[in-house]
Amino acid sequence: MLTYKDCVDATGLEEGEIEAIAQHEHLPEIVAAELGYGLAQQTGGEQIIDQMIRDDIKTAKQPETAMRWQTVLDRFESNHQIGTQSV
Repeated sequence: MLTYKDCVDATGLEEGEIEAIAQHEHLPEIVAAELGYGLAQQTGGEQIIDQMIRDDIKTAKQPETAMRWQTVLDRFESNHQIGTQSV
């Protein structure tokens, strides 16, 4: 039986990145893991994930939440060499 952690590990994404996708798309995290995996495998998919995290920062209602998403974005861009590319 697969656990949530097994699914996260299989995506190549970090848990915070999956949480950001879930937040952006209003999905359960397990479904967001599947979506994130698919996006990470396709051309331009990492830029889409990057934009989702940026959108989460913009729509955060609390400064602490925006800072958390910013940390997720910084790590994502560092790990995936996204930089300032836009979708």
